[in-house]
Amino acid sequence: MNVCKLGLSIAMLLSGGMAFAQGTVDDYNRAYALREKFSANKVFYSNVTPQWIEGTHQFWYVRNTPEGRIYVSVNADKKNRKELFDHKRLSSALSNASGKEVKPETIQLERLRVNPSLDTLRFVFGNQRWMYATRKNQLVNEGNLPGRNAQKHWMERDDEKEAAPVTSPDGKYTAYIKNQNVYVKELTTGKEKQLSLDGTLSNYYSAYIRWSPDSKKVASCKIRPVEKRYVYYVESSPADQLQPKLHKQEYAKPGDELPFKIPCIYEVETGRGIIPSTDLFDRQYEIYGPEWNPDSRSVTFEYNQRGHQAYRVLELSAETGAVRPLIEETSDKYVNYTRRFRHDLRDNKHIIWMSERDNWNHLYMYDRTTAQPVHQITRGEWYVREVLRVDEDNRQIYFSANGVQPGEDPYLIRYYRIGFDGKGFTCLTPEEGMHRAWFSPDMNYLVDVYSMVNKAPVAVLRSAEDGKVVMPLETADISRLEAEGWKAPEVFTAKGRDGKTDMWGLIVRPTNFDPNRKYPVIEYIYQGPGDQYVPKTFIPYNWYMTSLAELGFIVVMVDGMGTSFRSREFENVCYKNLKDAGLPDHISWIKAAGEKYPYMDMDRVGIYGCSAGGQESTTAVLLHPEFYKAAYSACGCHDNRMDKIWWNELWLGYPVGDQYKEGSNVENAHLLSRSLMLVVGELDDNVDPASTMQVVNALIKANKDFELVVIPGAHHTMGEDFGEHKRYDFFVRHLQGGIPPKWNAITYR
Repeated sequence: MNVCKLGLSIAMLLSGGMAFAQGTVDDYNRAYALREKFSANKVFYSNVTPQWIEGTHQFWYVRNTPEGRIYVSVNADKKNRKELFDHKRLSSALSNASGKEVKPETIQLERLRVNPSLDTLRFVFGNQRWMYATRKNQLVNEGNLPGRNAQKHWMERDDEKEAAPVTSPDGKYTAYIKNQNVYVKELTTGKEKQLSLDGTLSNYYSAYIRWSPDSKKVASCKIRPVEKRYVYYVESSPADQLQPKLHKQEYAKPGDELPFKIPCIYEVETGRGIIPSTDLFDRQYEIYGPEWNPDSRSVTFEYNQRGHQAYRVLELSAETGAVRPLIEETSDKYVNYTRRFRHDLRDNKHIIWMSERDNWNHLYMYDRTTAQPVHQITRGEWYVREVLRVDEDNRQIYFSANGVQPGEDPYLIRYYRIGFDGKGFTCLTPEEGMHRAWFSPDMNYLVDVYSMVNKAPVAVLRSAEDGKVVMPLETADISRLEAEGWKAPEVFTAKGRDGKTDMWGLIVRPTNFDPNRKYPVIEYIYQGPGDQYVPKTFIPYNWYMTSLAELGFIVVMVDGMGTSFRSREFENVCYKNLKDAGLPDHISWIKAAGEKYPYMDMDRVGIYGCSAGGQESTTAVLLHPEFYKAAYSACGCHDNRMDKIWWNELWLGYPVGDQYKEGSNVENAHLLSRSLMLVVGELDDNVDPASTMQVVNALIKANKDFELVVIPGAHHTMGEDFGEHKRYDFFVRHLQGGIPPKWNAITYR
């Protein structure tokens, strides 16, 4: 028997003996073709992104019509819509000015700003700034787009050494840093005065200086820096030279020392320094602030304790130097500071604060004097997601939340309004779906766009008083998408490891799905805590699932315990336990799907992911080989001691202990008994590439067979186009038992 026939025979045996082949040239061509067939360009009247015009009840957005893009404006009071400008006249003006034909339906304006009367537009087109007077049909070139300053890499910690001098509110002084100390200068006389005397190179004052409202004091943090850790990358194949390049990047890792800050206050006239005791903020992960209170008698700052089991809002008296807590959050696991929200009311007596203290994320009203909550504003087994506006004049809070409505997907976001007293709880977006809202500047109206993975987007204008629809805007047309064979993914719910908690996920099938066949199953995983990952909005083409399914797989994704926005208890499963990865819930959920759909082959289940998903997919085949038979793992943070500090210390705790080692794929590499492909970008600036290479080293030492793909010049990646093709081939070989087609035989790329 030749090799091709052998591969087909294996595939037939694995699929229950039925004579069909998967992973063929036709399958590959069809899979690649879906990128275009299911393109968002075939969905019309979708992607409404309104831009409210300041000081008005008007907004504009782009209508994606079959004929092209049309810019329209809406007057909410008059309930009418019209074209924002004459598209033919502007296209003609742009064509004449640029020397290139610009068709009316292809006009794409960047950074568009519209004046309230709608008669003047300012925008960027062709890397130049333009002003267009709509009534006069006058187009004026206002010059080249200014260059942007280079942005610091997000891993770089701000040393707070550089900032412009700060002028006092009364305009009499400027404050600045000189020789690591705080200075002020009288603007009229130029007389300079040194306030702090103890700043040094290794213990300096922050250049972020804050003036008290009465212009009599300044506040700044004294900072004791630490030696920084750097990660190095070799760029093997740079585009501009033959020889490799060495790159250096700041990169703090778990357990590293961190800077120490002390908020300090100086009186301008007397030079007196108010230096507090650090007892209430002595184990710092970070200090945020300080910010002056309106009465100039104190500053407020926030303290995030190392290990994240305490978080305090603190007040430092500018008179006595005493520090007292206004709010304190504690946990035996972690205070999730990434959910932080605080609003100091203008009365300087109350604070609105967000907390997970009752197992759900809610809002509380705090009394500054007593440092105790007055009452809980929101309450229930649901989750506040984002506070959009605190309206102090009308004592209303506008926010989004999920899980309020019983009997539906608990992750769906709606928008709400509630009084400071917790009364008048009103849903402003009542239809079932995943909502996104844009409120008018005065909070009288909102544009609401909502959809689900199996329901096309709808956009409406609503009243922010009661949520009633003022006027419909758009209903997406997906008829061309459906004509191409598009089918919505299935939302599937099943119990997790505890047998009682619902897990929500998606099932994606190939377009030529046949329930009489037997299909291998591939799970796409990203299960890191801190968010929820299964898509909830309408997506015509899912880059992680659609084409892979077309090769002859059932592709699934599910959020298990350890992810966010259900309850604190649900997420806390991850604490000191990232190796869990929610996999017991995923396995239960996939098995339940297999029981309902016998065409899902539970003996051929694979898994893949990137970043945290790269770590988790490898963990799956190391610790659960009885279920997962093959894994593709890209840019995984395989050992959390090697990864970025904030992510890992939040979920795994501080100091670094055995919990880091126990979840390490390096430590567990010797357990490998299934097929594994590791992928890494040589310039990954998110997860240290050495994390992957250390797994490679451990596998080699353990005499394990595996595959390694290194992508030159790539950063944090799933594998780019090359890696995607390698992933296709990997699963065709190891789950279908087939022989992938030659790459040059595939015509649709």
